[in-house]
Amino acid sequence: MTDNNPRELARAMLARHASGETTAAPATTNGARTANGSATVTATTAKGNSVPRGVAHTSFRDHPGVLEAGQRFGRFDAWVEQVGLINPYYLPHEGLSGAVTRMADRDVVNFSSFGYLDLAADPRVRHAAKDAIDQYGTSAAAVRIVAGELPIYRELEAEIARVYDTEAALVTASGYLTNAAAVGFLLGKRDLAVCDALIHHSVVSGTEWSRCKRVSFRHNDPESLETILKMSRRSFDRAMVIIEGLYSMDGDVVRLPEIIEVARRYDCSIMIDEAHSFGTLGATGHGVRELFDLAGDAVDVWMGTLSKALGSVGGYLAGNRELVDGFKYVAGGLSMYTAAPAPSAIGAALAGLEVLRDEPERVTRLRHNSEYFHRRAKEYGFDIGTSEDSPIIPVMTGADEPAVLAALAMLQRGFSVNAITHPVVPAGEARLRFFINCRHTEQHMDQALATLREVLDGLADTAGQQFTLAHEEQHS
Repeated sequence: MTDNNPRELARAMLARHASGETTAAPATTNGARTANGSATVTATTAKGNSVPRGVAHTSFRDHPGVLEAGQRFGRFDAWVEQVGLINPYYLPHEGLSGAVTRMADRDVVNFSSFGYLDLAADPRVRHAAKDAIDQYGTSAAAVRIVAGELPIYRELEAEIARVYDTEAALVTASGYLTNAAAVGFLLGKRDLAVCDALIHHSVVSGTEWSRCKRVSFRHNDPESLETILKMSRRSFDRAMVIIEGLYSMDGDVVRLPEIIEVARRYDCSIMIDEAHSFGTLGATGHGVRELFDLAGDAVDVWMGTLSKALGSVGGYLAGNRELVDGFKYVAGGLSMYTAAPAPSAIGAALAGLEVLRDEPERVTRLRHNSEYFHRRAKEYGFDIGTSEDSPIIPVMTGADEPAVLAALAMLQRGFSVNAITHPVVPAGEARLRFFINCRHTEQHMDQALATLREVLDGLADTAGQQFTLAHEEQHS
């Protein structure tokens, strides 16, 4: 920790979450008059400056989100520069994002990457991406149905369908859009989406797109799901239960067989988001279907991303052929009305699946590292919540401030780990979230945990320090 006041810096970071802090004041009419005597309407910004209404609205400078970003992050950028610490937001990686990476002219042990199997750094994957560029160029340059179909798309889709034991699959350019567009296509005004309380935001966006009714059941709780379905299922035409395989904030595994049993009892479809579970769960990394030894049709819609364990970018969907054809020919945002993924991304994903098949020791090593980190974290006295020997391990701090302070201190000491605070997680459930990589060593993990123990203990000793930044701002 430096001699600068890290508590003030952390408070500045946390200020970006303060509700209503930067909401623009309502537009007011000042006393000015135009040449014809009409009033000139101005908009008052969060800093009290007035800009002509027309100018502000056409440029979006008075948009609440723009004002919020400018005040919160602009202030934070200035503060970081003033105190001489590293700004952790959008901090450039100066090399491969693996178990160790280079950030801000220093090597850091990296616990902030989704690249669980280190495939983005693998020579086979990198060469496959380059070979795809050499053969097909940097872009498909069109929607697939029009002129963008390349053989490697179908090759990857066939491999994904094989892995999931389904009739067909579809690859897409964006993981977020895959969820949003699929839900938006499958459900409508008379339908019901029953989502785990911790479902990804992309699914929430999809339910808003579809204008269906969305309700949440208690996280990973089949009894809560049944209570909701018992009360509401008959009021809707279709109902779809939407869950994740491995939850990205808590690191716990879905209770899939029990949830399937409840959903089928109430005539519900099932969609599962395997963004974090594919590549990390199951004997060979093939996700929750392999983990629970399920048939491909146990779930109606299998969704996943290429951008995490597989070391590429994009998304995919797998299911019966009629469903996938619907996605391909009708669903906007998946294949219709959107450009196909870059050939390099498809080539990289194909090679990633090949490496996953040929080197099962990566999954074995990831599992060893996850179990090791869980055990050692508990020995250091950390609360890791409900994480279940998965490569996602939260270290709970409760309050936001210790999480942010600890993340800053860890970065100064050579470890990249994210602080997750409200409103991303519920108030009082802030944490540092560690992503484990198959290339992490036991020394990496031991050093990180020992450093974090020292950092958090030091923060506890200084918990009563007076915070002055907000006071200074209020009187500036």
